[in-house]
Amino acid sequence: MIDLTTFKTIMAAAPGPAAVVTAMGADGRPYGLTVSAVCSVSLEPSLALACIDRGSNTLAAITESNAFTINYLGAGCEPVAMQFATKSERKFENQRWALPAAGGGPILLDAAAAHVVCRVEQAVPAGDHIIFVGGVVEGSADDGSHALAYARRKFFTGEYLESAAH
Repeated sequence: MIDLTTFKTIMAAAPGPAAVVTAMGADGRPYGLTVSAVCSVSLEPSLALACIDRGSNTLAAITESNAFTINYLGAGCEPVAMQFATKSERKFENQRWALPAAGGGPILLDAAAAHVVCRVEQAVPAGDHIIFVGGVVEGSADDGSHALAYARRKFFTGEYLESAAH
């Protein structure tokens, strides 16, 4: 097997979305964490996945509610990504959020360039993570905002890439 340092370096080189996955816990509280391991899986039916660390506080909320929301963060939302990357109990402080009509986790109203609300279709154990495959039941995208991406421990947007190409 490859050593952990080399594997981390390789994975850090590949850009991924900066997203916050949210869910509501059985205690009625919102939970969330920053992840880059999210993607679409299928068009028909519409499926998306999120890979959640087994040590995450959000894992139980997803399992209990059988639903989650992927919030794709917009340009300028680096502080939100960093806030949700902690183990703090106060992640949702100073965040405007709303629960979607179809269930799922909170939508980050001021931070999400796009979001999808998912009902868990499958939970697949994979090493130190659980892969949640969700049927997309609701979502929207702000056409005017570029989603934030992350690679080599830096944030960037498609807007940055477009300007760098010229």
